[in-house]
Amino acid sequence: MDELLLRSLTPHVLAILVRRGAGFAAAEDAVQDALVEAIRVWPDDPPRDPKGWLITAAWRKFLDATKAETARRRREDAVEEEPPPGPASGVDDTLQLYFLCAHPSLTPSSAVALTLRAVGGLTTRQIARAYLVPEATMAQRISRAKRTVSGVRFDRPGDVGTVLRVLYLVFNEGYSGDVDLAAEAIRLTRQLAAAIDHPEVAGLLALMLLHHARRAARTAPDGSLVPLADQDRSRWDTGLIAEGIEILQAALARDRLGEFQAQAAIAALHADALTAEETDWVQIVEWYDELVQLTDSPVVRLNRAVAVSEADGPRAGLKALAELDDSLPRYTAVAAYLHERDGDPVTAARLYAEAAHKAPTLAERDHLTRQAARLNASLRL
Repeated sequence: MDELLLRSLTPHVLAILVRRGAGFAAAEDAVQDALVEAIRVWPDDPPRDPKGWLITAAWRKFLDATKAETARRRREDAVEEEPPPGPASGVDDTLQLYFLCAHPSLTPSSAVALTLRAVGGLTTRQIARAYLVPEATMAQRISRAKRTVSGVRFDRPGDVGTVLRVLYLVFNEGYSGDVDLAAEAIRLTRQLAAAIDHPEVAGLLALMLLHHARRAARTAPDGSLVPLADQDRSRWDTGLIAEGIEILQAALARDRLGEFQAQAAIAALHADALTAEETDWVQIVEWYDELVQLTDSPVVRLNRAVAVSEADGPRAGLKALAELDDSLPRYTAVAAYLHERDGDPVTAARLYAEAAHKAPTLAERDHLTRQAARLNASLRL
């Protein structure tokens, strides 16, 4: 049984059922039932047209469920005749599913879970394992999300920016359990890029590929974090880097700059440097300036302060940092790094220790604690 094939067909089948008039929740249940049937039947009797088979099976499941409800007659008037089996339509409604799953009425976590279930074709158990929560908790989250979007009309244009933010949230979750969420986000973004010609979709795909190319070098054998400057660049995936840069260049050539294209441009400059010392920090600062204009994000300004310190020295970086709110996530860690570069190990050690207490993940906490211990040890010498 080709699980990847089933997962890739899931959003197409679901979108077709919703397009035919099925409510989102009912359609999703019918598709899941059809997938179970496919897993049972296909190994002994593989269909010539897998997509057409799933559409027919899911539609029958939906009709069966519809007939069992109290409002049977009213529903049957809307779905009177079962379309004949045969080759599936070439129309791809997957894009509408992206918009539906990223509906503004959903919380970010619910939008991510629903996207993974409806568009990604993952099971509730797989999603729960990836997010390290009980399956029952994830099932409730997905059920609430399905109920929320069930009454949403399927004929309105969606917000591409919201869809991209949801996919970026998936990517940033990384991986755990038996589902690699970073790889899944790349797969879904490739799918979206094939369905819609939009430079920001291409920008996000390029950004993901460029970040993912460095994945093998991000951690040491003991699981500890390896900062970008210290990474073994021979372990970077040059194929992904080349693909990401090619996609980015095509997007930038359209002269419709967006935040994901700007972020990808920064990632490309890092990827293009053979050593940390060869990094073109002046250009990176220029791209951060563009990104600030596009987003006015405090987090972007924080990252810009680091780039400024590399381009113009730590004093310039500290000056840029002083303009920001010290309650920002990672502010203290950045301050520690800049004070160390400025030759103040006492302040840097104190700030590293303080940042470790605020770290959102165990890996970051361990890394910052090691930095504080390293400086404190040098001060005792």
